[in-house]
Amino acid sequence: MDVMSGPYVIRGSVSLPEAELIWRFSRSSGPGGQHVNTSDSQVELRFDLARTEALPEVWKARALERLASRLVGGVVSVRASEHRSQWRNRETAAVRLAALLAEATAPPPKPRRPTRIPRGINERRLREKKARGQTKKGRTGRDW
Repeated sequence: MDVMSGPYVIRGSVSLPEAELIWRFSRSSGPGGQHVNTSDSQVELRFDLARTEALPEVWKARALERLASRLVGGVVSVRASEHRSQWRNRETAAVRLAALLAEATAPPPKPRRPTRIPRGINERRLREKKARGQTKKGRTGRDW
């Protein structure tokens, strides 16, 4: 019955290795009835990023650098407690971890090539500024 909805793809053919995921369950905080005191619906999903073999080395280095503030001993953890059922929280946590790793392993964006403003446009802008200044100067009637 507890079948997860398949491999969680990070990007391309790389997905989260099921064997390397560490699950922990605890009681969710917040309001609830009698059932809330007995069900461990909050999910904490941990993934050892530093020791994994599932990610290409380049991706791994990139992820370790970008997620440095979130890592505790090379392990990244994600929590989910939005849903009342543990199974749905497991789904949410796994999807969230896959999305986090996809973002962290993405290649850096291409550097922006600065574009030059055409000379004609710049000259026209300066001419218009000068004309506007003359218009304003003409409004002052200091003839005393």
